Amino acid sequence: MTDAHSFTFPDEPRGELDLAIDELVARARDVLKIQGRLRSLLKANQAVIENLDLPAVLRRIVVAAIDLVGAEYGALGVVAPDGTLEQFINVGMSEHQIEMIGHLPEGHGLLGALIDDPRPIRIEQISEDPRSAGFPDHHPPMGSFLGVPIRVRDEVYGNLYLSNQSSGRFSSEDEQLVVALAATAGVAIENARLFEETHRRQAWSAASAEFTAALLSAEQGSAISTLAGRVLQLAEADVVWVLLPTSDPAVLVADTARGIDEDEIQGSAVPISGSIVADVLEGKQPRQIDDGSQSEIPLSDGRVLGSVMAVPMIVSGMTQGVLLVGRLKGRARFALVDLEMAADFAGQASVAMELSAARADRQRMALLEDRGRIARDLHDHVIQQLFGTGLELQSIAGGLPAGPLSNRIIQSIANLDASISQIRTVIFALSAQTDDSRNTVRHLLIDLANELAAGLSSTPNVNFSGPVDLVVMDDLADDVVAVTREALVNVIKHAEATRTSVSLTVVDNSVILEIVDDGKGSSGSQRRSGISNLEHRALSRGGEFAFDSTAGGTRVTWRVPYGVEQSVESA
Repeated sequence: MTDAHSFTFPDEPRGELDLAIDELVARARDVLKIQGRLRSLLKANQAVIENLDLPAVLRRIVVAAIDLVGAEYGALGVVAPDGTLEQFINVGMSEHQIEMIGHLPEGHGLLGALIDDPRPIRIEQISEDPRSAGFPDHHPPMGSFLGVPIRVRDEVYGNLYLSNQSSGRFSSEDEQLVVALAATAGVAIENARLFEETHRRQAWSAASAEFTAALLSAEQGSAISTLAGRVLQLAEADVVWVLLPTSDPAVLVADTARGIDEDEIQGSAVPISGSIVADVLEGKQPRQIDDGSQSEIPLSDGRVLGSVMAVPMIVSGMTQGVLLVGRLKGRARFALVDLEMAADFAGQASVAMELSAARADRQRMALLEDRGRIARDLHDHVIQQLFGTGLELQSIAGGLPAGPLSNRIIQSIANLDASISQIRTVIFALSAQTDDSRNTVRHLLIDLANELAAGLSSTPNVNFSGPVDLVVMDDLADDVVAVTREALVNVIKHAEATRTSVSLTVVDNSVILEIVDDGKGSSGSQRRSGISNLEHRALSRGGEFAFDSTAGGTRVTWRVPYGVEQSVESA
């Protein structure tokens, strides 16, 4: 008897149903897996775009890519303009491993292949690929490899490198997911760069406003020093130098230095032939290079500069200096905003130099006006009063019998004459023009006395009598200055004098130069070795020389005729 509730099916239809169910379950699992990976991609995209700090964004991109495809190691290489890697963000290796490897990749082998041809690369075994350049010592073993370029708009910003997928090889789905993540990464990098640029511009603008206010009250030196310090901070630079011209057009001087070796660099001479500085001086336009190792100043510890900005400082249409800003080789290059803002700061430095020059001109004019007033007062009032007093004393002395009282009055008259002569010298010094083309003997002797005053107890008194500027000129003036210098140097070396005087007189067709001191005198050996040249100068002009030295002082008398061309040798 057959059970009414039992069913039987043919074996062949049941097998087809089982296969259909298995296929449906497998597809459902694939859908779930794809959904899971898509959720992972969305999560990775969210992790990448939720931060605007560029270094943090770059690291998150690598971490998200590793998690998305199950890789052991990941890295992001930022491509420099020359095709090398200027940054390499590494995830998966320990600090000890990175330290043992030494330098980071520079963009050779498979990494370079992706730079040269920015299209995804997926291989099962790195060592079997002919483009592989091998690994350095202490590098962890790596097998499977996936490389994907990251584009920011139409520019290849860098490349994303992944290695050692957990299943042993990267699939086409892994590649598609990483390509999608790279697209999001490009947007995130662009946003982070824009945010960073905006932030940097705000910082530069704020500092620029502060510096502008400081210009109104600061002298040039302090203003330039403040500028260099602010540029060093804002540009995140290692060195900032303000280079100013010298008498040699091929050499500048580092007037201000901030950063590495600032004490050694400041004040040093900087050859500029073939450097970016020479180009900036000639073209009057800011410039930036990514390798300043061959054309700029070497640092004391052997390190060299990498990215360098040079900006002209233009005053009244003329380039008066260069602002040079540099980072050490190996650091990131300067951004365009850095060059723009450094140029703005250099423009303000030019304003500081113009303001300082204007202040100096005003002070110089005020000083000259004050000196002129003093000179006029001395000439119109003081000398006239002294001269009147001298005439009155002469009248009194003429009415007295010869004797001590008469002699004292005559001596007082002589003292008044000497004082008038000294005051006239002072008037000349106060009212003298600053034009270097008029180096009269008066100028030269006064300057010489001031120059050597540091070695004496007091500044020598300098007196002139007669038309010295009309007579003592050219090579005769050179001899007078040379004799005076030699005599005063001898006083400094040997005399220990408290008072020294220099007198230049033109009288009776002769030029008479006298240098007198109240020192301890000079020995015979010192006399011959110290003043023989002075005697020779006098004799060569047909003149005479006298050297009188006692324990109470020394008098040097150098007398030559003027208007006579012959010399003792030619006579």
